[in-house]
Amino acid sequence: MMLDEKTMVSDTLAGINGELVRYGEMIPQTENMQLKQTLKQFRNQCEQSQEEIYQIARSRQYYVPAAKASREEIDHVKSVLTQG
Repeated sequence: MMLDEKTMVSDTLAGINGELVRYGEMIPQTENMQLKQTLKQFRNQCEQSQEEIYQIARSRQYYVPAAKASREEIDHVKSVLTQG
């Protein structure tokens, strides 16, 4: 079975996003400063790749972002998060 380009782009983005999550978990748990810096460099490179693939997906209309939140929705979320 051949994968089409849209599927490959989507799978690549999903993989990169998973890597970013793992780096986000590993970095704060690492005491070795050299390793921590290396992981941060890998994370930064991963973020660059994610942005490049995302731009390709947007330009080819493989990905359409959600509509922006209204002021009312933003204010509601702020009020929920600041209560307590």
